[in-house]
Amino acid sequence: MDPGIMADEAAVMEESCGPPQTPLVAVTFQKNVHRKLKYLEAEPKALGVTQIGLSAFQIICASVFLTEGVSQTHSDIPMIISSLLVVIAGSVAVAAQNLHLPTLKACLAMQIVACCASIVNIICSLIKMDNILTFCWIYDHNFTEYTAEICHKIENAQSHFHAECVVIHTALLAISVTLAAYCCKVVNCCTPAPKVPVITVQAPPVQQ
Repeated sequence: MDPGIMADEAAVMEESCGPPQTPLVAVTFQKNVHRKLKYLEAEPKALGVTQIGLSAFQIICASVFLTEGVSQTHSDIPMIISSLLVVIAGSVAVAAQNLHLPTLKACLAMQIVACCASIVNIICSLIKMDNILTFCWIYDHNFTEYTAEICHKIENAQSHFHAECVVIHTALLAISVTLAAYCCKVVNCCTPAPKVPVITVQAPPVQQ
């Protein structure tokens, strides 16, 4: 056999046995490992502490009104229970800063509960405002002019206070919706986990 042909065949065999050719640039899609950090963008510590503080304020005020007999039990008891749920939701929101997935899921569930609780509190506050408007007029025939004046001042103060409560519970509702939205993005209960493109650049082999 011709030595030249044998040399060509050996060169082809050596080339086929060499390392496989790989592209210099490869694009793959992988899960975003940093997606949990998005929860921290909501400032959960600040919002959670706000939930706890405002709800505790509402619980104290409702308890004082009940103790002094200037409020109605049928509207204050639901407000106290709902506010306690919001306090728990705020505590879980602060605890979820560790980005532990079960804690984030618990935070999402509690924030949904807090949304419902805030709506209940808004309704109760509106009911209390409506009841206050007739409180003094019922007893006017037994009041002196001085006591009637005091009663109307108390009535006006309570009316303003419950209007403020409506604003506070509306703010708590907005906070709960915000935290629930960020938890939903992290937990991915509504949509599949997003994938991000990863571009890999490989250096060409060095020629010997």
